[in-house]
Amino acid sequence: MKTEWNGVKVLDRRCEESGLLPIPQTPLLWLANDIDERHWRVELPAAALAEVERAADYIAANPVNDLQRRESEFDWTEFRKIVAKLKSIVDAQVGFAVLDRLPIDDYPLDTIVEIYWLLGQMIGRPVAQKWNGEMIYRVHDSGQDFSYGVRGSRTSVELVFHTDNAFAMAVPDYVGLLCVRPAKSGGISRFCSMYTLHEMLRERYPESLRRLYQSMLFDRQKEHAEGDVPVCLAPFFACREGRLSARANTSLVYKGYEVAGIEMDTELEHALLAVDECCRDEGIWYEAPIERGQVQYLNNHELGHYRSAFEDFEDPEYKRQLFRLWHRDAGTVCYDGVSMAG
Repeated sequence: MKTEWNGVKVLDRRCEESGLLPIPQTPLLWLANDIDERHWRVELPAAALAEVERAADYIAANPVNDLQRRESEFDWTEFRKIVAKLKSIVDAQVGFAVLDRLPIDDYPLDTIVEIYWLLGQMIGRPVAQKWNGEMIYRVHDSGQDFSYGVRGSRTSVELVFHTDNAFAMAVPDYVGLLCVRPAKSGGISRFCSMYTLHEMLRERYPESLRRLYQSMLFDRQKEHAEGDVPVCLAPFFACREGRLSARANTSLVYKGYEVAGIEMDTELEHALLAVDECCRDEGIWYEAPIERGQVQYLNNHELGHYRSAFEDFEDPEYKRQLFRLWHRDAGTVCYDGVSMAG
């Protein structure tokens, strides 16, 4: 819904505002010392790997353009057990899981990417990641500076703890990443429970927590039609069906007020500083580098993720490259999730 707020046209998501989440009892509330590799790493056993290899051989021998295949066309009897384990970890345990790993050195890259596309369909329906309908998004350093209209995922800069597409009409439920090549150095993934952040704020900065449940402006990063409203008005935190739902990205909130030309209220400024301060506490985040051939899945409502700045190789063949998928079952597959029926 588009409306006017404080004299500025906005994408209005105030409908998501809610009361504060009660003190949660969930495995998704964790500190760094509570978890280790056993909680998130899922090996690909021989029987499931054999299914992947049979599918890859078939795909290589029978090409189809434009991601037209569906996972239901293949036999995934064993692999479905692995996906069920991945989803359980992402939905109800630590919030992120890593599949170790696809046979990336044994097949053409296009074949591996298509296998990744098929496997992702078992996690959730893939949806567009850009307004132009791009479904598989290549994460790499384009050489551009991080600026208005340039996503941080196409740069080498540090990305603070965030949830993907925090400024969207319809936020994705899951994020998938296939690692083709890691960086020469840096580019490290860290994860933070949004419940842990939430409870730290409740303890240290209760007034700031209350402000985060009220709507604020997010920069939409030009992911919209030409001339459409450039900012989204939405809460940072919301309670939905007894679970936390976060639109977490302090950088895009600062940018949202800058783009709108509106002065940020003092309460929000203090709240964002509180979020960033809490996220600097090493006790609340866990570091897990992603390696070649691994596939990472994230809960995009209840888990925040971070990427450190990185240095890349000079040779284009060895530069950092990942392929990202977003998954969301609500709405349509288009970027905003809207239908002709409204």
